[in-house]
Amino acid sequence: MFRTILRIDGMMCSMCECHINDTVRHHFDVKKVSSSHSKGTTEIISEEMPDENLLFDEIYKTGYKVLEIKTEPYEKKGFSLSGRKK
Repeated sequence: MFRTILRIDGMMCSMCECHINDTVRHHFDVKKVSSSHSKGTTEIISEEMPDENLLFDEIYKTGYKVLEIKTEPYEKKGFSLSGRKK
């Protein structure tokens, strides 16, 4: 799995976050996407590494500008009882 963080210029409110999230969900196979207008970021969790050029293009079409993309391997944190005190 991969975690992709986008820095996005132009998000001003929660509706802007929804536009970005809907665009990402529509064009990419993602497990999770969440945006923050206050931080100016979008985080994507996906099985496959997303096409960066397509991310730039599709988000630009919605009126926002991608300033930076970082992708890194991601491991889902699971629930574990090990280390639990008895």
